[in-house]
Amino acid sequence: MAFRALLYRRPTEPRTLAVKIGSAIYAVQLRRHRRARRYTLRIHPSRREAILTMPPRGNLSDAREFAERHGAWIAARLGGLPKAVPFAAGTLLPLRHVSHKIVHRAGERGTVWAETRDSGEKILCVAGGVEHVERRVLDFLKREARRELTRVSNHYAEMLGVKVTRISIRDQSSRWGSCTSAGALSFSWRLILAPPYVLDYLAAHEVAHLVEMNHSPRFWRVVGRICPHTERAKKWLDVHGNNLHRYGVRD
Repeated sequence: MAFRALLYRRPTEPRTLAVKIGSAIYAVQLRRHRRARRYTLRIHPSRREAILTMPPRGNLSDAREFAERHGAWIAARLGGLPKAVPFAAGTLLPLRHVSHKIVHRAGERGTVWAETRDSGEKILCVAGGVEHVERRVLDFLKREARRELTRVSNHYAEMLGVKVTRISIRDQSSRWGSCTSAGALSFSWRLILAPPYVLDYLAAHEVAHLVEMNHSPRFWRVVGRICPHTERAKKWLDVHGNNLHRYGVRD
């Protein structure tokens, strides 16, 4: 094994620290990263946990001291997360930014489909046992996100004369999308809960990186040329983006 790998591999190291902050105890997840130069903290909004990244030579004593020193920050950020909305019967879900009520249809065949009632109410029907509702709704949203993002990404790739080689759908916490120089794009499935113009912008943003692999003025000119609602979408994400992380999770 390479010496560098030995610096950050700790097979018996705990994955979680229990840190007391005031009268509460918080579970802080530990991550060791070979390129980290210092201890850092971040909040994973959908998993609702604090994550402490350690440098290769870091130790548990210093990690605990760092977490305790930033205890007020951890408590404030976790306490400030929007109320969780689990996928369950009766939940209102903003599919493409249009409110849909999850309705359990135990006696019907199929998986998940959308309907509009005579009253005009939009519903998301979920067949099968109640224990499968959460997973089936999530799978449905991922499929819808993949379909929409594949369609618009390929549209923008054709406009720019570039090629998308692969599209991955994930639950990313720190970014809505990413791109590699080989043409592989990755997006958060939660974009299917945003207004369509926001999803559209994120696709244009990542495809534009296949022309300019940076965030230079030239890159933003490419994005603005193919996506006229760039500024509107960026403002929506700044104001409402964090709210998307509350769906499909439990407090």
